[in-house]
Amino acid sequence: MSLYSAGVEYGIHCLLFLVGSGGESREASVRDLAELQGVPQDYLAKIFTKLAKAKLVAATEGVKGGFRLARPADEISILDIVNAIDGQKLIFDCREIRGRCALFEGAPPAWALDGGCAVHGAMQTAQKRMEEALAQQTILDLARKLGRKAPAEFAGQVDEWISGRKDRKISVTDVTG
Repeated sequence: MSLYSAGVEYGIHCLLFLVGSGGESREASVRDLAELQGVPQDYLAKIFTKLAKAKLVAATEGVKGGFRLARPADEISILDIVNAIDGQKLIFDCREIRGRCALFEGAPPAWALDGGCAVHGAMQTAQKRMEEALAQQTILDLARKLGRKAPAEFAGQVDEWISGRKDRKISVTDVTG
């Protein structure tokens, strides 16, 4: 079982597509992002509601409306996205079992409960390090990694695909409107 939901993965990937090749914000609709990545549109809409509430994305109005990054890509950490979508999650919930040892016969000695639980302490350290690692990486960092991995023409293809969708919406509206 994973700690974070599929929504976190969908949200991070979507925000990557909202980062243009120069690091600037690009605009796209939830429908287009869902189709571009093959993810459920209804679920993605709920994710974007959470991202907007956290002020990570901002809605744009009009026929061409959609979403754009609400602040620069280098100011949106992966931890920001995780917390916006799934909330703050603990990786460990201490049940304080150290006093339940059968040898104590229901009356744990003081030494067994003295100080903090070592297991809980280790897990808190792991939580802190994981959150620090997620806080240190921004959506721009990931977009740059993707940019180095993808062929040079990929960013242009994404731009063309998204703007082609916007142009198609306008032409359909013009024809049917």
